[in-house]
Amino acid sequence: MKQYRFGFDVWGLAVFMLIMLPNFIWFAVPAPNDILRSESKTAVIDTIGSVCQALFVAALCFIVNKNRSKFRVTPKIIAAVCCVLIYYVGWGFYYAGITAPHVIICLTLPPCLAFLFLALDRKNYIAVIFISVFTVCHFIYGLSNFIL
Repeated sequence: MKQYRFGFDVWGLAVFMLIMLPNFIWFAVPAPNDILRSESKTAVIDTIGSVCQALFVAALCFIVNKNRSKFRVTPKIIAAVCCVLIYYVGWGFYYAGITAPHVIICLTLPPCLAFLFLALDRKNYIAVIFISVFTVCHFIYGLSNFIL
């Protein structure tokens, strides 16, 4: 724990805002065939996921590993960017009215992986723990509510 300090990582906030942008649009402008607005069958899992989401966002933004490298383009950052792009493509399909399982997967796993790759690149293993739990919860939510 000595390698961590409270600080501010603008990249954590930037990735969070990039991931949340389509969600803000979705809140304001419903998509055709908007299945995501249905009542969830996984309320307890959703609550655990929401708590872990708040904790990982706080960790990504406000906990800094003193041993991290200066921010630069690395394979993990490239992977995070690719995940964000896949996520945006998923939203494009969703707004085109397509709610097939592959679209739900694009809306579920890539954003989680983007956060995970960023946290790994920044050596923020505290965030990795919360992101991992959130990813499992988010995947169960998507799978249980929209695929199975």
